[in-house]
Amino acid sequence: MRKQKWTRIAIRLALIIVVIFGGYRWAYGGEPVTYASTLTAADMLAYKETDAILPYAKLMADNAASGTATDGEPIALNAVDYTGADPAAKLAKANDADGASLTWSNDLGWVEWSFDAPSAGWYELYLDYKPMEGGNGPVTRGIQIDGKYPFLESQGVEFERHWKDAKYPYERNEIGQQIRPQQTEIVGWTVKPVNDFSVSSEPLLYRLEPGKHTVRLIGIKESVDIRSLTFKPKAKLQTYAEYQAAHPAFVQKPNWYASVEAENFQQKSSLLIQTDHWSEPYVSPQPKGRITYNVLGGGRWRNPGEWVEWKLSVPEDGWYEIDLKDYQNYRNGFKAYRTIELDGAVPFQEMLHYSLKFNREFTIDSIGGDQAQPYRFYLTKGDHTLRMTADSSELQPITLALRDILQQLADYDRHVRLLTGNYSVKSYDANTDAQRTWDMKKYDPQVEATLDGFIKRLSDIRDYINGVNGIDSDLAEGILNSIDILKKLRSDVDEIPNKLDTFSTIQSNIGTWMTTLTQQPLLLDFITVRTPGTDPGFKEPTGISRVPYALKDFARSFYMDYDVKKHNDKSLTIWVSRGRDYVDLLREMVATDFTPKTGIEVNISLMPNPNQLVLGNAAGEVPDVALGIGEATPADYAMRNAVEDLSKYPGFEDVFNRFIPGTRRAMDYNGGVYGLPEVQNFQMMFYRTDIFDSLNLKVPDTWDDLFTILPTLQENGMTMSYPKADFATMFFQSGAELYSADGLKSTLMTNEGMAAFKRYTDLYAKFNLPIDIPAFFQHFRDGDIPIGIADFNTYVQLTVAAPEITGHWKMAPLPGNKQADGTVARWSPQGISAGMIMKKSEHKDDAWEFLKWWTSDEVQSQYAKDIESFYGPEFRWNTANVNAMKTLPWTNDEAAALREQARWAKNMPYVPGYYFVSREMDFAWNRTVFDRMPAQESLEKAQTSIQREMNRRQTDFGITADDDLHIPQITQPYEWEETR
Repeated sequence: MRKQKWTRIAIRLALIIVVIFGGYRWAYGGEPVTYASTLTAADMLAYKETDAILPYAKLMADNAASGTATDGEPIALNAVDYTGADPAAKLAKANDADGASLTWSNDLGWVEWSFDAPSAGWYELYLDYKPMEGGNGPVTRGIQIDGKYPFLESQGVEFERHWKDAKYPYERNEIGQQIRPQQTEIVGWTVKPVNDFSVSSEPLLYRLEPGKHTVRLIGIKESVDIRSLTFKPKAKLQTYAEYQAAHPAFVQKPNWYASVEAENFQQKSSLLIQTDHWSEPYVSPQPKGRITYNVLGGGRWRNPGEWVEWKLSVPEDGWYEIDLKDYQNYRNGFKAYRTIELDGAVPFQEMLHYSLKFNREFTIDSIGGDQAQPYRFYLTKGDHTLRMTADSSELQPITLALRDILQQLADYDRHVRLLTGNYSVKSYDANTDAQRTWDMKKYDPQVEATLDGFIKRLSDIRDYINGVNGIDSDLAEGILNSIDILKKLRSDVDEIPNKLDTFSTIQSNIGTWMTTLTQQPLLLDFITVRTPGTDPGFKEPTGISRVPYALKDFARSFYMDYDVKKHNDKSLTIWVSRGRDYVDLLREMVATDFTPKTGIEVNISLMPNPNQLVLGNAAGEVPDVALGIGEATPADYAMRNAVEDLSKYPGFEDVFNRFIPGTRRAMDYNGGVYGLPEVQNFQMMFYRTDIFDSLNLKVPDTWDDLFTILPTLQENGMTMSYPKADFATMFFQSGAELYSADGLKSTLMTNEGMAAFKRYTDLYAKFNLPIDIPAFFQHFRDGDIPIGIADFNTYVQLTVAAPEITGHWKMAPLPGNKQADGTVARWSPQGISAGMIMKKSEHKDDAWEFLKWWTSDEVQSQYAKDIESFYGPEFRWNTANVNAMKTLPWTNDEAAALREQARWAKNMPYVPGYYFVSREMDFAWNRTVFDRMPAQESLEKAQTSIQREMNRRQTDFGITADDDLHIPQITQPYEWEETR
């Protein structure tokens, strides 16, 4: 009976799986409609560029020079023979076994060379370089010819580093899960042309006229050694037919093939490119229920210019075909593009931006032409290299056309607001008079023609996109939806003033799709090289093959152990209140670094809810170390004698000096230190450079500067965002403290405190800033709030999810108050997460060793590098360790802004009753702004209530009026130690 029961269950599961996969095939397996278009890239680029510097694609289209070869000899420049340099650039000449070279040991300043061009033409520029060790990302330099950037992309050209996995095959842990290896940099000299695969599959071209010229490299990121710069005339790349004719005639060879696992690569250009684990029929190698890193790329190999290189070996000279087992189901309807090189060169034109069609499954396809005929490659006996580079250049005309139309929509949005004075339709103000009627033709006689132009342009862009892809796509459907919205507006133009949010909705919708437009994700399982006609017999997954596969995996779940546990009583237990990705990387680093160094075994567990720590402490079930906790938690537990005072441990002062004193203050309580900062969340000022330039506004350095520009912004239907909950910044910048030095009294009612509260409430009551902005990011993106105070997460959002304003915004320190000595005080709390040791831990010394290791410069720098390389820039680890912070991949401008703001970090201290402060300050704000109660009276009410709660909690914890909680006083900004 028992056997029959399990048989019935198995049959039902099989039927369910068949139905699911059958429905999936029925829903998604149909043949898509194919499209063609008569529009060309030139049609997309036929717009008027408003920026002073043209994008490269626009420059080439205007000059029709992209396919022009240049006669003449190369122009070689020795790096050591530079003719000018900025003193800020730290330069040194070297002469060793590698030859003479110029060492540029920082990323500041500029270096310039003079030369003569013998003839006019378009030249490719090659750099012979070696990145200096210890960097995180590519070397980035601006390139000017004769003191000017010839095109937009020349403002920041990347010269990549080369990386490889530290180990292959990958190691496995005690339960058979593979461990992702650390990344090793391959240090050496590289000759590389200036290129940008987001705009061109071939090297970028620089126009030179006969005569004298200068070429200048401008420091942006990373340090570098340079041997030479060479201008080479553009050479013509042969076609496939010419390639065939240039090699011996085809001779049929015996059947032979060899495969290379995609994860077994020789080198790659970016830490972002990573292997992944995949489980389905016929994937190679099979995971068999364990994490096995058996595929490469996907979302982790998507950015233009990122390349991976493999070694292929063939037994004899001859013609071969190359197959790829790939999965391309990341952007619905879009092809993925790769430029393919063999032995360091593109063999023929058809290998530029080679397209791989959208598919919903892993497929095995030969690299071939439009007629599905595989291309044949002539290879000599022995080893060869195959390099595939992500390439989005075919989509650049679409990107530029969409950016142009989105800018037009934003400009027209502001134009209508200025005409009608109707600024109140945004979500931060609900005072719109929706019943008012308008005669739009009176205000704008061209309104219908303008909307017709928007509709026509968007229709053309959609037509071109479908022509490029051959099938419909999500972006094309998004544009179609926007066209329908505009057509409704066109049918009754008098409704436009009451529906102005329509324009920002369109911008948001299209902008969201644009975030993925340049991305080229592609997942590879393996690469096969074979003689033509050979069938290796590899299979592709099918719905039917998934049924037994899924049943096997389901059966494994009953008997396989998936939990890594150290059952030694001396093992350290750590709970982490972060996502699984962060925890997995920490586990790997502990297994490969901490445990081998110290011999201390560690169990690491997710803590999905911080209350778990509270309940565990009450029940006596607590970890030795808690990570990822809120900044108030160490003091909360210290008040209850539930957490260790770290200041009594050996080497504490050296460890605590890893952090800025202003952020450390939150870890102090009653003379002890109960936690160590891990990451920090900066408050910064963000502003739209394009809008500020158009209004001739200067970036505010002080609050007085800000109040000076606010009227201009508001006259143009714009405003500023300031987070309503951030009262502490105003208090600290005004020289006020929230508590007395002994931590027993609330001190809101000092002269400085009253002045701070008055300015804080005046922002809304006097200067009319919006009270509640649910999505500053979106308003900033739309342009109606072109300046605002926001945290580090906004930087990530803007970097990752707002491509249409890339290059049109910057991050700056907070405005502050000018002091008598001329400095600007920018004091502001910086949110942190922390780690602490529990009082009930039985392994306190080991726990301290772990915290020392975890917060060290090297570990924090490595963790920051790895988490971002594995999961992308949206996972940037904004470490609180000041030395590790210097290694994060910021640009010079970003790093300068962050370092300036970090100097003025001053976190709130935590004393008994601290939680009443934010509540009562919110009440006080409401009374003053909404109820018009005088600021002094409202603040006095708040102080009285706060002090009452502080007194009550002090009594609860046995604190008397004679006690002193020793609040650290932060009076001077942090001074960075220069390492450059």
